[in-house]
Amino acid sequence: MNPSAPTAPAHRLSVSGLRVGYGERIVIERLDTTIPDGSFTVIVGPNACGKSTLLRALSRLLKPTQGEVLLDGRPVGSYKGKHFAREIGLLPQQSIAPEGITVIDLVSRGRFPYQSMFQQWTDDDQRAVDNALAATRLTELSTRTVEALSGGQRQRVWIAMALAQETPILLLDEPTTYLDLAHQLEVLQLCAELNAEGKTLVAVLHDLNQAARFATHLIAMRSGSILASGAPADILDAGLVEQVFGVRSQVVPDPETGTPMIIPLAENPVDFTTLPGDTANLHAAQDH
Repeated sequence: MNPSAPTAPAHRLSVSGLRVGYGERIVIERLDTTIPDGSFTVIVGPNACGKSTLLRALSRLLKPTQGEVLLDGRPVGSYKGKHFAREIGLLPQQSIAPEGITVIDLVSRGRFPYQSMFQQWTDDDQRAVDNALAATRLTELSTRTVEALSGGQRQRVWIAMALAQETPILLLDEPTTYLDLAHQLEVLQLCAELNAEGKTLVAVLHDLNQAARFATHLIAMRSGSILASGAPADILDAGLVEQVFGVRSQVVPDPETGTPMIIPLAENPVDFTTLPGDTANLHAAQDH
């Protein structure tokens, strides 16, 4: 081995001294973190704490005013657009499909990093699209219009488009927002399956219990800073929940998975059985 050869970074994606925001409003100041390779990393924290801002910096949508976001030891801004798009895929918030577009046509757009003015659609492109449809269980829906699908199915289409890019790293900004519980779990289970196959995922989630159940690595943020990071079982306790969210809680093992489960504690518990009129209202409802 050549001792003078550069050493590969321990993590493909990392942040050093990050300062970033929107115009004059700085959201994140002097932030350092790494994304473990092969992890399902979930960023949690209260509203406006910098979760999505961090994800946008990782994806190059926001340019740091100080510090660096590094991919394989290089600033992400140094990559050409299509080269970067072959390494990192992004599922943004509130994606809107063009009217009338079919599932397969939208998923095929994920191949844009591999297209050029003179590059025709190849067998590799078709294979990538077919694999993405199969992974998201959309093959039988491929000719349907996206607008005709359920919320969970539409979100799977966007994930399939990102998968068609064939990137080793996938960023997802609030992928379960606006979905009902069944569709939230459907999307998160798909993410877990992709992670088990070796893909590195970084997602912003609001539901702390879902994050604790599905994540292999957790980043807890407040006011633009990271208060803790690590495996959920290693860092999630009542003290951290109160520090991050300002909520007293009890943290117990999830009876199904053994992962941490957060039970918020009411400051002034209400005994609903003693509220005036409840019994009368209950009897009236039963009479009807």
